[in-house]
Amino acid sequence: MQILECHKLQKIYGSGASAVQALREVSTGFAQGEICAVRGPSGSGKSTLLHILGGLEYPTAGKVFYRGADLFAYNDNQLSILRRRRFGFVFQAYNLVQELTAYENILLPVLLDRRKPDKKHVSMLVEMLGIGDRLDHLPSALSGGQQQRVAIARALANKPAILFADEPTGNLDGKSGREVLALLKYASRELGVTLVLVTHDLHIAEQAERIITLEDGAITHDSGQRGAGHES
Repeated sequence: MQILECHKLQKIYGSGASAVQALREVSTGFAQGEICAVRGPSGSGKSTLLHILGGLEYPTAGKVFYRGADLFAYNDNQLSILRRRRFGFVFQAYNLVQELTAYENILLPVLLDRRKPDKKHVSMLVEMLGIGDRLDHLPSALSGGQQQRVAIARALANKPAILFADEPTGNLDGKSGREVLALLKYASRELGVTLVLVTHDLHIAEQAERIITLEDGAITHDSGQRGAGHES
């Protein structure tokens, strides 16, 4: 069963002669618990696709369905709640709040949702990611790899169904990058979370179960060959 699907996505930035078409008729879908890498050269539309799939950006045309419901039929408040509760995001730049400790950063999305944290779940994430001895540190006192581990824990604190990771190893050295990738895969398998990973690096993409290749805003190859199959 596909948990997330998109149908004929288009995204155009600008207008007239300066218009840039970032996505061209992109249709695909993702199964529950799947680990999928989206790869392609710079400017191929990878991050744009991830942002639209995650409800962070609106398409110019096309549809995105989460569990059969049209993502962009929600109003802004409903979409914000869906993102907080069902989607997790990990970015290249970590995006941690510098004034908060690692532990406070992890709990932040749960508290923003005005819910009581599941401390047993958070403790499990902390142990899984190996950051138990860094929880009282500010981000400035953590290495890049440690900051990304905190970011992953934060993204998983709300028990999302889908984890979107946009170049999560881009700011890390080779060893830290491999460790973070292994942790993302491990967390996905242990928690049954669908992982959609954007990368320009073929070696990283090859660690996924499935690879979607984008070029010039269009899918040129899909090793899973799963179509969206959702008509509007």
